[in-house]
Amino acid sequence: MSTRPTSRSTDARHADRTPVQKAALAVGAVFLLVGVLGFVPGITTDFDSLTFAGHESEAALLGIFQVSVLHNLVHFAYGVAGVVMARTPRAARTFLIGGGVIYLVLWIYGMVIDMDSAANFVPLNDADNWLHLGLGIGMLALGLALGRDRTTAVARDR
Repeated sequence: MSTRPTSRSTDARHADRTPVQKAALAVGAVFLLVGVLGFVPGITTDFDSLTFAGHESEAALLGIFQVSVLHNLVHFAYGVAGVVMARTPRAARTFLIGGGVIYLVLWIYGMVIDMDSAANFVPLNDADNWLHLGLGIGMLALGLALGRDRTTAVARDR
């Protein structure tokens, strides 16, 4: 007798995901994809200048967002965290809200550092900074809006 889940039980688990879990899974999947694409020549321009870390890397994902090996690995790790944390509603909410806060802090950091200094070790450029602002706001909004406990919300609405 096989202990492998049937497609029906797998489908039921996917259907039982809450909106916050689905959002965390989607965000995590996008981060995984971005982490991988940062290592693909052509999708990442000036790939031959990709460095492990530091502002010296001229490689740019989609020709816009400055990346390094470290930057790509961080995106990949964030993606893994999102996919894993999407398993429960509480962890999914934590991923989205915590990740949103981290991205807002990263946006502030990117705005105040000198882009040509050793402090720009990830590396970041203006496009990265504005993307981080959008990601921070978006992840926070998803976590707060979708992570509300429905039973508490229903009780308050009565």
